[in-house]
Amino acid sequence: MGGLVPGISTIAAPIDRLFTVVLVVTGVAFFLVEGILITFLVRYRHRKDRRATFIHGHRTVEATWTIVPGLMLFGLAIFQYGTWRQAKITIPDESRAQLVGVSANQFEWNATYPGADGRLGTPDDLAAPINVLHFPVGVPVIIELQSTDVIHSFFIPVLRVKQDAVPGRPVRLWFEATQSGQHELACAELCGLGHYRMRGQVTFEAPEDFEAWLVELAARQAGG
Repeated sequence: MGGLVPGISTIAAPIDRLFTVVLVVTGVAFFLVEGILITFLVRYRHRKDRRATFIHGHRTVEATWTIVPGLMLFGLAIFQYGTWRQAKITIPDESRAQLVGVSANQFEWNATYPGADGRLGTPDDLAAPINVLHFPVGVPVIIELQSTDVIHSFFIPVLRVKQDAVPGRPVRLWFEATQSGQHELACAELCGLGHYRMRGQVTFEAPEDFEAWLVELAARQAGG
């Protein structure tokens, strides 16, 4: 899709197709409505010696402009459900995924990785440096997202992933990256005066490189 940053996740292509369909449908509706508006403005503009005629209403026209947009919206809702289910509802099995805890606060991102026990929230968890996140390519990643103060929004454009972090309501999201590289994690919710600088550096890398980074992280943490 022109104008969008290239997608690097398994869900990117379906979301881009959905974006295109919605853009086309709403674009056609926009030009149709504006065309009718301009036609009426020109055709029924003020002219000397012509009196305006009051019309109480037209039930057929009113029903048409209510039912047709309603059917269009209902059709879009049905069309997008499969993509929504894939992106938001169907979470991969933890046994084949990489768990990562992400905590948002004014104005930074803090990532935590499971230690040797493979579970989050235990004493051997590995804490990454502030605003630094690493994810393996070709492996489902499950993010356990939370906020410690205000509403933030976890947004990585290249993944087509955006999820609000609401205080007191931990939430899960998932993705699977398909390409290595470094990209930006942004907060997409106005969260205070320092919102503009709430950016994280995200590295997508091969699984063996990711494991090597975890080993290095564990060594640094053990060394104090």
